[in-house]
Amino acid sequence: MRGSDKFMKDQTVTDANAGRFRDPLKTAKGEDRARVALSNPQTLWFNTGTLCNIECANCYIESSPTNDALVYLTEAEVVSYLDQLDARNWNVREIGFTGGEPFMNPEMIAMARAALARGYEVLILTNAMRPMMRKRVRAGLQDLQAEFGDKLTLRISVDHWSPEIHDAERGKDAFERTLEGMRWLRDAGIRMAVAGRIVWAESEAAARAGYAELFAREGFDTDAQDPGMTVLFPEMDMSVEVPEITTACWGILGKSPQDVMCASSRMVVKRKRADSPTVVACTLLPYEPEFDMGATLKEAERDVALNHPHCAKFCVLGGASCSA
Repeated sequence: MRGSDKFMKDQTVTDANAGRFRDPLKTAKGEDRARVALSNPQTLWFNTGTLCNIECANCYIESSPTNDALVYLTEAEVVSYLDQLDARNWNVREIGFTGGEPFMNPEMIAMARAALARGYEVLILTNAMRPMMRKRVRAGLQDLQAEFGDKLTLRISVDHWSPEIHDAERGKDAFERTLEGMRWLRDAGIRMAVAGRIVWAESEAAARAGYAELFAREGFDTDAQDPGMTVLFPEMDMSVEVPEITTACWGILGKSPQDVMCASSRMVVKRKRADSPTVVACTLLPYEPEFDMGATLKEAERDVALNHPHCAKFCVLGGASCSA
């Protein structure tokens, strides 16, 4: 089953993790589940809507040309949360926009301008394909770059440095169409970062070397060795058994709760048929009712229980973060 109704239901834990990730307080073994406080807010994310111009094989949010489970946010709704940031004194430095494909949202440029005008850095995640390349959007991006310079960054989804692997994920000729958009951004002087994936048979060093060669060949001013500019995410396979994270794991793993994404960020989404947006704990879990934190930033200041396989595999064990 595809379409928006699928995504409004609880996501199910696969057989590999059956019996786990059920109780927000205790693991399947009865140990205290790890929790993370919003200790250092750095990024407020806005999901601009789940509609996308393409359908990727392994999109964690199942974006597609038909998935409208998360509908378009408006500039007025974004501004209301920017006002809340001022009132709550979160002191975030960055406003992030993700999707779906953000440039399918007709108010994307206006939303970015609203955040930039408040002094925030703005990060927009995009595939740099046709929605971004429309004349109106390109003109808007050039205006933002002229006024705000490197306060604006577009992070381009380049799943792999080779066209064969990238196109296997995103469709025939997707690699070249993304490169066309990146070449336009390069020539327009708009700051670019890249998001890719580490495929199973490839080391991080090999992946970064491949991206470095691509960037040099294309003249892209993006540092392949900088994890903030070339963000490499681990593969997320829900069929793989994942350990639950307990309070004891921090010491065992040599990590801190402050290293986890929900210590530094929240995301605003608007669900289909909802009257208003809501705040969720994580960019990876927009459909899970357990991670819905309420309509306001004040409500979203509470702790988050690491009660999902993504919390363990992606954030704690994988060490990934969606921020720059």
